Amino acid sequence: MSVSSSPSRRSALAFAAAVTAGAAMAVTPLADAVADTRYTGGGRPTVVLVHGAWADASGWSTVVGQLQEAGFPVIAPAIPLRGLSSDAAYLAKLLEVTPGPLILVGHSYGGAVISQAAAGNDRVQALVYVAAFIPDAGESAAALAVKFPGSHLSDDPHAEIPTALQPVPYDGGIDLYLRPDKFRDVFLSNRLSRQRAAVLAATQRPAGAVALGEPAQEAAWKTVPSYALVAGADHTIPPAAERFMAQRAGAHTVEADAPHAVHLTHPDTVVRLIRRAAKETS
Repeated sequence: MSVSSSPSRRSALAFAAAVTAGAAMAVTPLADAVADTRYTGGGRPTVVLVHGAWADASGWSTVVGQLQEAGFPVIAPAIPLRGLSSDAAYLAKLLEVTPGPLILVGHSYGGAVISQAAAGNDRVQALVYVAAFIPDAGESAAALAVKFPGSHLSDDPHAEIPTALQPVPYDGGIDLYLRPDKFRDVFLSNRLSRQRAAVLAATQRPAGAVALGEPAQEAAWKTVPSYALVAGADHTIPPAAERFMAQRAGAHTVEADAPHAVHLTHPDTVVRLIRRAAKETS
């Protein structure tokens, strides 16, 4: 006796068939369609905002809004945070289907991601580092974080895992969460309310231990014009480390009295630097 499939099963099969068919198509038309419906840049470069550890793309919301009001196309992708090589490869693929010139903006660990993802892409006209790691090839975010004193990630310099982080094992490795009781100090330098900090801590995306410890393979800042925003009150990456990396990269640098999450507390400053990078490299 034949058994007819349920409506939900037919819908699932239809969706699977559509995905399979779509996989065989070129993806460029999709990028063009997205550009037509979402981006109204009028020839401006697309700004790609890359979040770091213990955050997600929603942290860029105010920055996105201001850039869009100024006429910039904007993308704020969700980064897996599971490994520097894989995260950079993920971003590089996204850039391939994003039309036009590009400005990549990285916050925190996102700086390492954009440095590697931009390598060899001649459409990237500027790199903007926002309280970010700017590693050279062979350097990891974890090593750079302890190169200078001042980070509040650990009160024990000999701890294998910084004491402000909570390790959570999974089948493929270890995720590192920023402990809720440390979040406001480490990530925000106590500059936002306890209520706001508690929400951000509850919604954070963890970083894989591999991601923070994996050495960079590329340093696109050696060939791409770079800009840096140093957060002078940063409790995650020591400001001295941010200044060192920015100077080494030859980045056009500005500084703000701000915490690590400077894009939350000083979005106007971040937007001004991005717009400056767009103007000076167009």
